[in-house]
Amino acid sequence: MVKQIAIIGGGIIGATTAFYLSDLQGNENVQVTLFDDDTGQATKAASGIISPWLSKRRNKRWYALAKRGAELYPELVKAAQLSDRAYQQSGTIVTRKSHDDLLALYHEAEIKVQHTSAMGNVELLDADEVQRRMPLLTNAPAGIFVSGGARIDGANFVTELLTRAEQNNVQVSHQRVSLIADGSLETSDGPRKFDRVIIATGAWMHETLQPLGLNVKVRPQKGQLIDLTINMPNQWKDMPVMMPESMSDIIPFNGGKLVIGATHENDEGFDLTPKAAARKQLFKNAQAFIDNLSESQITDMRVGTRAYTDDFAPFFGVVPMVPNFLIGGGLGSSGLTTGPIIGYFLAQAILGGPLDDWSQYTKPVSRYIV
Repeated sequence: MVKQIAIIGGGIIGATTAFYLSDLQGNENVQVTLFDDDTGQATKAASGIISPWLSKRRNKRWYALAKRGAELYPELVKAAQLSDRAYQQSGTIVTRKSHDDLLALYHEAEIKVQHTSAMGNVELLDADEVQRRMPLLTNAPAGIFVSGGARIDGANFVTELLTRAEQNNVQVSHQRVSLIADGSLETSDGPRKFDRVIIATGAWMHETLQPLGLNVKVRPQKGQLIDLTINMPNQWKDMPVMMPESMSDIIPFNGGKLVIGATHENDEGFDLTPKAAARKQLFKNAQAFIDNLSESQITDMRVGTRAYTDDFAPFFGVVPMVPNFLIGGGLGSSGLTTGPIIGYFLAQAILGGPLDDWSQYTKPVSRYIV
C-alpha cells in the first residue's frame, strides 16, 4: 500500500527530503505532497559557502552534522543532476586577521585533511597568491585554500531539486497549510490526512505546531545580502569563494554576479523589508577587499528569515507524543550545509532505510519542544 507523505516547508530541508523520497530505494511505496507558500524562506534568499571544516564553532554535534553535510553534496549533486548554477565546487579561501592565528588554523587544517577526504587539498597562501586566484580583489589578505569548498545558490538549488522530485512521486503545492488538532492538514481543498508528516517550516515552526499544543523553541533571525554585477573576463571563471574573518563572505559566480553577505539581525522578527543600513554595511565590507566597486553595480538585495535555537544547534527527529510526525529545523546560518543531510536522514526514516545514530548529530527533539 502506498503511504501518503506530507512535507510542510519547501526550504533546503523540505526540498532535499522531497528529492530523496523520490530517489532512494523504496520511493515507489510513497506519494509525497510538499506544501510551501515561499514567504520569507531563508534558502531561496540565500547564496552561501559549503566549507565547515575550519569553523570557529566548537559544538561537536554541529561539526559532525556539518561535516556529513559537506560530504553528501557531491553525491546529491550527481544524483539530482544539479547544474553549476545551483552548486559548484570552487574551493574556499579562509582568512584570519592575525598571522599567528592563520598559521595555527593552517596547522589545524593539515591535521583534519588527513582524515577528511571531502576537504580535498589545503594550502597556505600569501596575499599575492590569493589575489592571483581571486583577481577581482584589490586588497587581498593571506589565507588558507581548501579545494573541497563550494559555492551554492539557494534558490536554484531548491528549484532544481524539486523539479527532479516532481518527475517522480512528488507533488508541489504552493499554498499555506495549517495543522488541525487531530494531526490532519487544513488545505485549500479542505482537511487532508497523511500517514506521515514532515515539518520543515524554519522560523515559523512555532506557529506550525501550536495547534497540537506544542511550543518549539526557535527564534527568527533576519539575513540580508546584496548582489552586484561585475566585469568578469573569461579567465576569471571558477574563482574560489572567500570567508574573511568577522566580515561578509565574498561569493563570485560565473557570469559576472558577485554576492556579499549575509547579515545576522536578531531584533527584526519576521520583517522582510530590505534596509538601507544593511545595504551600506554589506557594500562597505565588500569594498574592504574590492575598492573599485561602485554602488551602481548593486542589482539586488535579498532578505530571508533564519531559524535559531537557544544553543545555536540544528535539531531533527520524531516529534514527541506525535510519532507519525518528523521535524527538522533550527539551522541558523549553517543551513545550506546542514539542511541537506537532515533531509536525507528524514527521508531514510520515512522509507525504512538503515538509520545512523542521530544522537551524534543532534540533541533529542524534546530539548527543543515543550
